[in-house]
Amino acid sequence: MLRRINMSRNSFAFPAARNLLRRRLFSHFREQTAIIRTAVDWTVLLYILIPGGLLGGRFYYGYWSGNLPGWFSHVPFVVVPSLLAILLATGGIVLLLQEGDLLFLRQRQNWISTILKGGMVYSLAVTALKMAAVYVILLPFLIRGYDLSAASAYGLLVLTITCSWAVKLLGHIVKVQRQGFRRRLWLILAVAVPCGIYLRLALFWKDSPALLFLAAAGYAVVTVLAFRARLRLRGTFVNDVREDYKQRMRIAAILLRRVLDKPRPTRYKPWIFRKSQPLLASKLPESRFAAAGMKAMLRNPAHLKLYLQFTGVSLVAILIVPVVLKWLLYIVLTSMMAYWLTSFWNLFSGDDYIGILPFTKVQKADAGSKAMPILLTPFAVLCSAMLCIPAYGWWGLLIFIPVGAAAGIWIGRIFSVIRFAR
Repeated sequence: MLRRINMSRNSFAFPAARNLLRRRLFSHFREQTAIIRTAVDWTVLLYILIPGGLLGGRFYYGYWSGNLPGWFSHVPFVVVPSLLAILLATGGIVLLLQEGDLLFLRQRQNWISTILKGGMVYSLAVTALKMAAVYVILLPFLIRGYDLSAASAYGLLVLTITCSWAVKLLGHIVKVQRQGFRRRLWLILAVAVPCGIYLRLALFWKDSPALLFLAAAGYAVVTVLAFRARLRLRGTFVNDVREDYKQRMRIAAILLRRVLDKPRPTRYKPWIFRKSQPLLASKLPESRFAAAGMKAMLRNPAHLKLYLQFTGVSLVAILIVPVVLKWLLYIVLTSMMAYWLTSFWNLFSGDDYIGILPFTKVQKADAGSKAMPILLTPFAVLCSAMLCIPAYGWWGLLIFIPVGAAAGIWIGRIFSVIRFAR
């Protein structure tokens, strides 16, 4: 009988839960290595890492044995725990779960619990190593720059690690249980509040090692309670797998951030003009088409973000140049914005979906001529304020609105005539 039991156990690919956990850990390592290798040539990377490591080691040794950089004397201590607090709020928990577990491990809850425990322990260990590595880099500045004792430095390190554990687990519990606006509110309590408390403790108790270790013990208790609460959660398998996949693909998302556009979330209602109210008083077809084009640009996050980014850069550029060049730069930047807006309108009016509507080429051009000054005027008025107020003082407060409105209307009509085919 015992022989039959042993043979039946050995007939499985994974006779125990720990074997499956070990296999998934190795698969996770291979997956992350493969993602990095797709974007990095190891041969080239060695030529960067070896010299960079030697140079960094030389600088690090100099910070311990020589003088610290001169600029460091102007950096207050609050900057260091603030950077650590920001790092605490990043990252998450990898559970090593897969979609098929819902089917094949449904009757083996102890296996799923083993995988969850292993995944959380692995994630917390990686978090501790990451925080310790960053802390070691900052250590010469803490000890030699801010005169922290060795006991205080160790206490702050333990406090940082235990706080990072608590924040990771609390944030993970919220992410797999909540959605939408409630999720953001709960994340404030689960992530922002512990990080804020950590920042206060690091500032006020930096010279009291005993209090730092006591606070670290409190965060350790929160970590244990959150760990046990996570194991008791039920009915969150789908969210667990989704969150796990998101954490596993973090490196790929960073590498592909500048290559692929982020997919837009599905919206059942637009976030602006939710009732689709008319923008223009006229009921002519050209006016309706112009209003639709303006709504399309404002409702598209990519287009609106680009509009705001260019506006911000333009405001800074006009502010820092001499008064002699402000007017020239204002005209150039307003013309560049008008060119981009006309390009957007040509793409919008030439879309296949728009082609279904019975608008002639003349009507599309007339609609664009109405929309262009309206879209360009806010940019022109803001840039006019940045031009007139520093250059003309109180007179600038009186003239920047009419100057900006006139420039927006005039330049918008000029580009409409030039770029809209009739």
